[in-house]
Amino acid sequence: MLSKAAVTALCRGEHGDPFSVLGLHADSKGKLCLRTLQPGALSVSVIDGESGKVITELPQRQLDAKGSASGFFEGAVDGRKQPFRYRLRIVWPGGVQETADPYSFSTVLGELDVWLLAEGSHLRPFERLGAHLREIDGVKGTAFAVWAPDAQRVSVVGDFNTWDGRRHPMRLRRECGVWEIFLPDVGEGACYKYEIRSQEGHVLPLKADPYGFAAELRPSTASIVAALPQIASRQSLAAGSKLDTAISIYEVHLGSWKRAEDGGFPDWQRITETLIPYTVELGFTHLELLPISEHPFDGSWGYQPLGLYAPTSRFGSPQGFCDFVAACHAAGLEVIIDWVPAHFPTDEHGLARFDGRPLYEHADPREGMHQDWGTLIYNFGRREVFNYLIGNALFWIEHYGVDGLRVDAVASMLYRDYSREPGQWIPNIYGGRENLEAVHFLRRMNETLGQECPGAATYAEESTAWPSVSRPPSMGGLGFHYKWNMGWMHDILDYMKHEPIHRRYHHNQLTFGLLYAFTENFVLPLSHDEVVHGKGSLISKMPGDYWQKFANLRTLYGFMWAHPGKKLLFMGGEFAQWNEWNDEGSLDWSLLDFPPHEGIRRLICDLNRLYRETPALHEIDFEPSGFEWVSANDSDNSVIAFIRRGHDASHAMLCISNFTPVVRQNYRIGAPGAGRYRERLNTDSEYYGGSNVGNAFGTVDAEPIAQHGREWSVSLTLPPLATVFLEWEA
Repeated sequence: MLSKAAVTALCRGEHGDPFSVLGLHADSKGKLCLRTLQPGALSVSVIDGESGKVITELPQRQLDAKGSASGFFEGAVDGRKQPFRYRLRIVWPGGVQETADPYSFSTVLGELDVWLLAEGSHLRPFERLGAHLREIDGVKGTAFAVWAPDAQRVSVVGDFNTWDGRRHPMRLRRECGVWEIFLPDVGEGACYKYEIRSQEGHVLPLKADPYGFAAELRPSTASIVAALPQIASRQSLAAGSKLDTAISIYEVHLGSWKRAEDGGFPDWQRITETLIPYTVELGFTHLELLPISEHPFDGSWGYQPLGLYAPTSRFGSPQGFCDFVAACHAAGLEVIIDWVPAHFPTDEHGLARFDGRPLYEHADPREGMHQDWGTLIYNFGRREVFNYLIGNALFWIEHYGVDGLRVDAVASMLYRDYSREPGQWIPNIYGGRENLEAVHFLRRMNETLGQECPGAATYAEESTAWPSVSRPPSMGGLGFHYKWNMGWMHDILDYMKHEPIHRRYHHNQLTFGLLYAFTENFVLPLSHDEVVHGKGSLISKMPGDYWQKFANLRTLYGFMWAHPGKKLLFMGGEFAQWNEWNDEGSLDWSLLDFPPHEGIRRLICDLNRLYRETPALHEIDFEPSGFEWVSANDSDNSVIAFIRRGHDASHAMLCISNFTPVVRQNYRIGAPGAGRYRERLNTDSEYYGGSNVGNAFGTVDAEPIAQHGREWSVSLTLPPLATVFLEWEA
């Protein structure tokens, strides 16, 4: 018989090695004995796995003189000398359960898995950790595995065992610090968490699965057993990594793009039926979703995720997201998702002090706590955390088929003193402020995606002058394909806020971005961050009367689509929403009933079409050969003009922006050569709500009159507050 101390430890949920005592065991004389812990059960019988006959009923051990039921059943199995297949018939107060014994199965993880996890070199740890539907020895169930090396005991709890941590304590694979167990008859849709007892003997708040593939809808926080999504077809466009392609991104917060009729969140089917055709009609090439990983707080917009492997349940099932991505690809759209390896929240069901001690985060708050957000920072120097995150990047691209990851808050990862005062941060091993572990992580993440998922692209939101963000690690870079141009965004929005009469004094804000435009592969972002927290919407930032506000916004969009760099626009900007973005409601769709707003939407459609169809506007975004200044210094008139070229240098687009409400007659601009210049787009067209000022018949011919250092020039009528695209027909 098992010692009273061991039985007591089991009954108290304190035993750290349950597989050594539970299940079928031989005593010192070779006699088979079966032990099982079923708190609250009335009786337990052993059933022969082959014949289905009752072999024996197990006595229940009493732990005190009062004869209190312990829930621990133990008894000899007479007539059997070798281990055999069996099932347990458990009589509960509410019914009878017949099930295989979890403690009759061997290990869940293979020796190679254990070795790779211990070494921190398992490229896809999500294939082994978490909850996986499996069939072992003909028995269907779920295999659970969780990394918690400092735990004294870990149990799976859920609706299948009345959330009782005594019922299913797990086996520790000491080599890698992973706890594992196979639970028969636990199937898809079961809710579960981990009950963890720390080394100090404290039972922690129940923890959701770091590798859970699905989760309950907040405010509930349990993980849900779900199948690992199938490897997605890589027959998507996958053009995002090709630097000479047209990339125009529509950034969307799914929860507030268009609410369901009852005011709640739309499901994936409704999103598919509405968002995809709308985005295609606008002419965007890419759809970027604010983080869709499971997150507890709506107001974080997903930027404080806890379930990195689970699409948020706000919009439905993981399969629904799979279908949505496939539908995007079928419609010709690539999908980018925001990905957040920079920090995670402190919610007690999450990763914070996961096994009672700092595990995913740093122990020292000078390294492990974000001052601005009150969130925790991943310990990138710990190999298991390193693999957790890189595996997650692979997971979204391989299993959901997304085409790119936009990595949030990269600057906060790169600097140890980010938003910290002197004395509040720890220097690196060389005494510097650079976070060397984070640099190594970002480089390795980008290298891994490049090797394993060719064609997928990564985008960095990096707001400092860190060099070579979008250059390969072999060149000393971080390995991203693109970097958000935050400097350009701040400069142009600040410039546009000025009254036109004052813009002559701020002309350098228009031109300064071209001094560094080719040092990185830039995306020009007018993102969600610029229309919240009191900043106002884009249209509200524009000066002047009602007409001038729209004209200014049209000029800005024309300038942006002409400027070197890929494009990104946050939802609502395409029809000039007046109100600042509110994540708790829908966009103001009724504005499209008013001509000026519909005009802005038409302009975005036409800008995207022109951009896609014109190689000169997108083929050479990141090299000086794709751009030529014509007039950069006419600050008195607030006019700039430049030429865009593609690989075929004989085709060019002459782009002119007039940032004042003054019509400029006979304005002479240097031209790239002789020939006719056809007006391809004029943001002042009445079709967009403008005054319809332009050039007769939409064409002008170059004249052999020198201007701006060029032999040929054109004389134009520049419309007020407008951008004009003139295509050169040599």
